[in-house]
Amino acid sequence: MGILNITSDSFYKGYLNETEQTIHKKIHQYVMEGAGIIDVGGQSTRPGSARLSAEEEIDRVIPYIRFIATTYPDVFISIDTYSSRVAKEAIQAGAHIVNDISAGLLDAEMIPAIAQLHVPYICMHMQGVPETMQQNPVYTDIMVELTRFFAERVQVCRNAGITDIIIDPGFGFGKTIAHNFSILKNLAAFKILGCPVLIGLSRKSSIYKTLGVSADESLNGTTVLHTIALLQAVQIIRVHDVKEAKEAILLTEVYKKAAL
Repeated sequence: MGILNITSDSFYKGYLNETEQTIHKKIHQYVMEGAGIIDVGGQSTRPGSARLSAEEEIDRVIPYIRFIATTYPDVFISIDTYSSRVAKEAIQAGAHIVNDISAGLLDAEMIPAIAQLHVPYICMHMQGVPETMQQNPVYTDIMVELTRFFAERVQVCRNAGITDIIIDPGFGFGKTIAHNFSILKNLAAFKILGCPVLIGLSRKSSIYKTLGVSADESLNGTTVLHTIALLQAVQIIRVHDVKEAKEAILLTEVYKKAAL
């Protein structure tokens, strides 16, 4: 899954897409490098970010969703939003999947909307809200709490009639570096939920702060953590660097099939 941020407010400055030409170029690059999904988002969700209105978000993302849908019809499109109104507009414009960082908790109409739209739903865990989530995240037992959270949200989704549910543990969304590495080490525990798992680790602060580098210098570290996750049967990785991610996927698949 290639990340397409239609915003100038991003923690990773290497992928600020500010003009139509650069955005189209990035989309083409993702497709040529083998992205199966392009995740389009207009709302910044970095720690401390401010919220856009639904109207502003729609104005940012819909033209590019239509562009991808018409220019690259074989590529799946996800809309990264926690607004049911934006989700509806995006699906109508050609998106196929809704990626919600709030698991339906920031908009009470999101779960019913997804059920009516009959599309896959990416349900992410976040402690708090983007504006304040990194101020002091605390857990008693993070894996127990996340598993309980997903068990409850998956049941809510299924009761509403949503059948295709993907879970995302939400690296960096109300978690410390230690929390993030604990989740990474225990990703296989989510298999009990019976849902595909997506992760978003790409160039995040847990990588570059641990290595003592910048986000721009964190590609190698990102690939290392992607490889660890892929070896635990993660199905989707959300990335800034599609070529390198595809290489990690290929090599881990060959490794897993190798004879003992």
